[in-house]
Amino acid sequence: MKISCILAPAMVLISTTALAQMSDAAYCSALTKAYETYVSNIQGRSPTAEVDAQNAIAQCKAGNTAVGIPVLEQRLRDAKVDLPKRS
Repeated sequence: MKISCILAPAMVLISTTALAQMSDAAYCSALTKAYETYVSNIQGRSPTAEVDAQNAIAQCKAGNTAVGIPVLEQRLRDAKVDLPKRS
């Protein structure tokens, strides 16, 4: 009985964490799509900004959304592109 009392809250916590990660992954994917659609083909971009964005996209694809999201958000803001809505 005691084990199930401990496991149930732990399973809820794990499920909540997994959902948050999926949400971050989906948001990172939406940022990547917006960047590739609206920013990556703009002439006169800074080569450093492009490298930073490509690294951020790679981080998103690797699941490291905490690193990728802020960079892509900033690159989109710099290009005056509206950020996608987080769902």
